[in-house]
Amino acid sequence: MQYNSLGGSGLKVSKICLGTNMFGAEYVDDSRALSVMNTAAEQGINFIDTADMYNDGRSEEVVGRGVRGRRQEFVIATKGYSRMGLGPNDQGSSRKHLRAAVEASLRRLDTDYIDLYLLHFWDPDTPLEESLQALDEMVTEGKIRYLGCCNFSGWQLSEAVWIARDRGIAQFVVIQPEYNFARRDIEKDIFPLAERYGIGVTPYQLLMGGMLTGSYTLGKEPPADSHMATRHAGAARQKYWSEACFKLVAEVKELAESCGLTPVQIALAWAASRSPVSSVIVGASRPSQLIQNAEAAAIILPGEVLEELDRFTV
Repeated sequence: MQYNSLGGSGLKVSKICLGTNMFGAEYVDDSRALSVMNTAAEQGINFIDTADMYNDGRSEEVVGRGVRGRRQEFVIATKGYSRMGLGPNDQGSSRKHLRAAVEASLRRLDTDYIDLYLLHFWDPDTPLEESLQALDEMVTEGKIRYLGCCNFSGWQLSEAVWIARDRGIAQFVVIQPEYNFARRDIEKDIFPLAERYGIGVTPYQLLMGGMLTGSYTLGKEPPADSHMATRHAGAARQKYWSEACFKLVAEVKELAESCGLTPVQIALAWAASRSPVSSVIVGASRPSQLIQNAEAAAIILPGEVLEELDRFTV
């Protein structure tokens, strides 16, 4: 397994990050999820991504069980912002909510520190200065090691960088954006910013909600046992279940087959090759799936194939 520095930090993470948003869901039982985590360790994958909102905290609980007895071997990333209760302060990036969210994540993960904590979304109701100061305090206290953000736009990331620099507080070392052949807008703003300020990029949704697996047909309902048929796939289906995306999938498949690869392999290898990507996030509900994904990310694509892929978009 190849390991990269996470942005400009000294933290080393595997080229593949195990996404665990399916852990704790009714269609992935805990024993299977723990088996996937064991396979991750065997494959040299040390980077695990979760969030408090994933299945109402159940994902964090399963991850906590999976790293028990070998905590130091893993880099655990989790996120906060989302509504986790009914009260007016049970959501957002206020100091009050972030402190409560971090404490709750620590309990669910059964650990005394979080390697990487990300603001899951931009909070329009809270001054970013308040959020960053609160996170910095928890870094100083030893509850968090590194900071980052998820789903921020270019200007939002830039704002975070400059506030942290101006105040001399802990800076973001990573951003987690949605990125794939159909959503390449981050190449125009996030990538240049990340390279300029030493921020790692750990993209998700690389397979377009599973569209690149080839399991779906335009005009037909998704198979009952597929990701697109689950209640978690609503947003992905809204974004990618379109004639344009099905056409794009067909183009990717044609190019992949000409290289002796699958669309999944070419998508993961392409994303992993992009600068400034530190690690690519891929989910897996079965050990065999994770092994295939890890092998795919290790593929080195020829320059002419990368040039051809550069024209793919919707």
